[in-house]
Amino acid sequence: MQKKLSDIGVTLAAGGIIVLLILPFLTRQTLTTGVIRQQSKTEFQGKLLNEALKPIVGKSISTVGLQLELGPALNYVNHYMVKTYGISDATLQALTDEGMKAPLNQAKIDELISGPESDVKKHQFATYGSWIYNRNYQNRSDLVNDLTMVRNNINTYEIVPGYGLDKYAMKNIRYMLARHSVTGPVSTSPWLLMMLSFGVCILGALMLFFAQSMEPPGIKNNGAFQHPARSRKWLGIFIGTLLILFYIILYFYPQYMVSWIALVDPLSFWLKGSEAGQFFLYGFLYTLSVLVMGVRMLVRYRHNRYQKVRTASVMFFQTIFAFLLPEILVRLNKPYFDFKNIWPLHYDFFFDFNLNNLIEHGTLGIFMLVWGIGLSFIAVPLLTYFYGKRWYCSWVCGCGGLAETLGDPFRHLSDKSIRAWRIERVSIYSVLVFAVVMTAGVLYTFFTGSSTLLGINSYTVREIYGGFIGAGFAGVVGTGFYPFLGNRTWCRFGCPLAAYLGIVQRFKSRFRITTNGGQCISCGNCSTYCEMGIDVRSYAQKGENIVRASCVGCGICAAVCPRGVLKLENSSEQRFHPNGFIQ
Repeated sequence: MQKKLSDIGVTLAAGGIIVLLILPFLTRQTLTTGVIRQQSKTEFQGKLLNEALKPIVGKSISTVGLQLELGPALNYVNHYMVKTYGISDATLQALTDEGMKAPLNQAKIDELISGPESDVKKHQFATYGSWIYNRNYQNRSDLVNDLTMVRNNINTYEIVPGYGLDKYAMKNIRYMLARHSVTGPVSTSPWLLMMLSFGVCILGALMLFFAQSMEPPGIKNNGAFQHPARSRKWLGIFIGTLLILFYIILYFYPQYMVSWIALVDPLSFWLKGSEAGQFFLYGFLYTLSVLVMGVRMLVRYRHNRYQKVRTASVMFFQTIFAFLLPEILVRLNKPYFDFKNIWPLHYDFFFDFNLNNLIEHGTLGIFMLVWGIGLSFIAVPLLTYFYGKRWYCSWVCGCGGLAETLGDPFRHLSDKSIRAWRIERVSIYSVLVFAVVMTAGVLYTFFTGSSTLLGINSYTVREIYGGFIGAGFAGVVGTGFYPFLGNRTWCRFGCPLAAYLGIVQRFKSRFRITTNGGQCISCGNCSTYCEMGIDVRSYAQKGENIVRASCVGCGICAAVCPRGVLKLENSSEQRFHPNGFIQ
């Protein structure tokens, strides 16, 4: 009976995932002139796009086909705008000829630039080209190079973003045109497809977990390193590849997942009163993963009260505080706000757009601002002093919640080597320093209005942090690498909040894992299943309390110990005092 239920569960779960994976390839899209005009920045831009996309307007094509057609059309808009508002080759030639005769000045520029939009062109040249005024050029190629640089700067910083489409506008319009041209079952029968994908997958997973509950209680890790999904074998590699591709598409190419986004539209309208976006889909999938795999955790560790309570905690905080409450706030025309997200993990908390948004929303916005600051600078050190970083990393944090539920099957894959430990210490504290420097820069810009500090542009710094750390490290690597590096890759090597919490835990917290070295039989279970890559056995053998900055207090080491050697405690007595820097 148990095996039959397990096989049915695996089949259903796999079937639901397959339906979800093939959905984008079956989705058709039909552009209309109305959609193009609606999503264009200006009426004239919409006219140009309709002209360029005329061959496919009204036709049913695939998502990939649509994106292939959009590329040349969007480039056509930019080319037209540059031709209309930019410096032409003929004007550039005339400027070069005059500049070789005598130094250029504004009067000469005004004389040589004429025709349509000449006032705009003159103003732009004065803004970006005044540095070449009154300069004597002996070499024609030097003048040509400087004039070309001026023209390119005008095109890049004025014409394309002002009249055409810069890279952000291109990404947005690609997504919006794809989002509002979806046709077929995804748009007409989203509930049915939700049941055939998410619903069937959830049913299968729950049947599998129910079958596992028929086994005697206790943690069983038989064959973990040989299992095709839980080890670095073919299925684990396949799962990791899917996760990596999902995050890359989510952050950088959301136009290719519009069928999935349209699938959750009914839920989005019901919850927040508007259509779903890429991050609503992500929040839904994230929460669903924590809830479903949380059930697995409850079954797997049903004999362990500590594990059941902390699993219930991360399920609660992810569902209520990270997903439902922020979306409900949006429905009420209030700021989107995750009350459990803390700077510097919440790296954009001090960004100007967020601060202005909170301030503009009056009393509630100010409360959110004070709440966020209080969490970061009062609650973090205080709660970490009493309970260690486990109060957040293992009980509240969404990243930790996903790692402890969806990532639990891969926890034994964390690297326990000294080399990995050295990389970890350099990596995680480097990200913390990066986050602090970036925040200082954006606050400087917010209060002074100047975007440059010590020659560094704060907007560039925060863009780099958001792309490489916020999306690349935390998302693509942090979750996508579960089947390769274990479930706490981000928490261990990159999370700036974990680094901040770890400093307090290492030097001032009352929390530690105590050991009874005389009972240790050196089985190695504790080290094997430490998701943070700590060699717990080496501490136990020496009878040392485990006080490590990286320890998240998950308690699995104590749960898998057959002799009861390890114990999680919060006490100021017999505190092990660290010797040297953070370890």
